[in-house]
Amino acid sequence: MSKPRPPEAQNAERDRLILEHLPLVKAIAVRVHENLPVHVDLDDLVHAGILGLFDAAEKYRPEKNVAFSSYAKHRIKGAILDSLRQLDWASRDLRRRHKQVEAVTRELSAALQRNPTEAEMAEKMGVDVERWRQMMADLQCAGLISLSGRHPDQEDLPLPDYPAKEDTHPDAICVRGQMRNVLWGAMKKLPERYQKVVVLYYSKDLTMREIGGVLGINESRVSQIHKSALAKMACALQSSGIYSSSALM
Repeated sequence: MSKPRPPEAQNAERDRLILEHLPLVKAIAVRVHENLPVHVDLDDLVHAGILGLFDAAEKYRPEKNVAFSSYAKHRIKGAILDSLRQLDWASRDLRRRHKQVEAVTRELSAALQRNPTEAEMAEKMGVDVERWRQMMADLQCAGLISLSGRHPDQEDLPLPDYPAKEDTHPDAICVRGQMRNVLWGAMKKLPERYQKVVVLYYSKDLTMREIGGVLGINESRVSQIHKSALAKMACALQSSGIYSSSALM
C-alpha cells in the first residue's frame, strides 16, 4: 500500500492541476455559451467553471485510475449548468415581470391614447418611479425590451421615454474604457505574482482564499499582496498625474 503524501505535496499537486486546466474551463464555457441567449455573460460561466475546477482538484483521487481532465470536465460542466439553473429562476421572474409591464402599458395606452409617463406606469404597477426605472433597466439588460421598440398596434404613439442611467451614457462608457487601459498599464508594471492576484481577484472574481489555493500561499499573504499591489498601482497612476477617473474627462 502506497504511503500517503504529505499535505504540502498534495497542495502543490492540486495547484498544478488547477493551473494546467484553467484553459479547459474557458473551452467548456465557450461551448456551453454558444447555445445560450446573448444576455448570458460568458465571464459568469467561466467563473462558475473555475469553482467546479477547484472542486474537482480537491476531490480527485489518482488511485482510481481516472485521468484528471476527464474527471474535471464533468465537474466543470456540472458547475456551469448549476449556475445556469440558478440564473433561470431570475430569468423566469424577469419574463413574468416583462409580461406584466406589457399588459399595463397596453392598458394605459388604450385608456390615455398616448404613451403613459413613468409616473403613470409606476403608479399602475404599484411601485415608485425609482423602482420602475430599475425594473426597466433590468429588462433591458436581459434583452427583453428595446428602448426603441414598440408594440405593432402602438406605431402611431410617441416613443416611450426611459432615461438611461448615468453609467450607461456614452461619455461615462468612454471614461471607463480609458481608465481600464490606464489601470492595465499600471498593473503590467507589477511583479508577476502581484499581477496574478489582481487579475484573479478583479477579473475572475476569486476570493482571497481561492487565490491562495491557486498560488500556493495563505489567505493572509494574498491580502498583503493585494494591498501592496493597489498601493503600487496608485503610485504609478499618480506619477502620471492621474488621481481619479475625473482626470480622464
